[in-house]
Amino acid sequence: MDPGVTNGPAASPGPGRPWAVVQHVSHEGPGLIGDALRQAGRTFEVVRADLGDGYPRVDELGGLVVMGGPMGVHDVADHPWLLAERELLAAAVDDGLPVLGMCLGAQQLAFALGAEVTTGPTAEIGVGSVELTGPGRLDPVLGPEYGGLARSDIACVHWHRDTFALPPGAVHLAATPRYPNQAFRVGDRVYGLQFHVEVDRSLARAWVPLIPDGTPFDEGGLVEAETVGRRILRRFVSVAIGSLDGAEVPL
Repeated sequence: MDPGVTNGPAASPGPGRPWAVVQHVSHEGPGLIGDALRQAGRTFEVVRADLGDGYPRVDELGGLVVMGGPMGVHDVADHPWLLAERELLAAAVDDGLPVLGMCLGAQQLAFALGAEVTTGPTAEIGVGSVELTGPGRLDPVLGPEYGGLARSDIACVHWHRDTFALPPGAVHLAATPRYPNQAFRVGDRVYGLQFHVEVDRSLARAWVPLIPDGTPFDEGGLVEAETVGRRILRRFVSVAIGSLDGAEVPL
């Protein structure tokens, strides 16, 4: 368990409830989202779907984060927990919880909300960026980066080939030329990000042996992606908890 993680019986309703961070493989842990939650005074529990951990009930949670992984949403024969995870995501959205899905988590979120998830022609891997859409530049989580005016791109890390259509009613926030649906928002506190903004130094070191040769994964790009990701995730947590208790998270 990470520092700041809580176990035991369900917390009382309200801001005291712990968050759940669902992890699918050993090398894709909470990273910077854990830092953002701890800084905001939130506790969280890491749920290892790949190790057989049971999923919590929605009424036990203050928020839900679903991380990435190499499996796809359709791989239910090999990973039957994908079905229960989608049920949890749909229930969390219905219950008004803050939800963040990254990479596989975003695909699972999109699928749970009725969108199609497909495999693209080529993989998108390595340090790069996404381009904000018009609504993305006005979004309270993604839009403030670089002032929202001077630049409309966001540094990040890519590692996917699957992609999703936008769920009904979703706001399209970011794109790349290869994969136009890179980020969406549903309501005020539900975000799906196809790209990675949680990659800190520890995660980057764990990914180095797994990244294909020739992939852009340079130190300078990783530093910028980590700096940007830290600010984005602090803003997400601030938006997520602000409507609950008026708290603000410093940027």
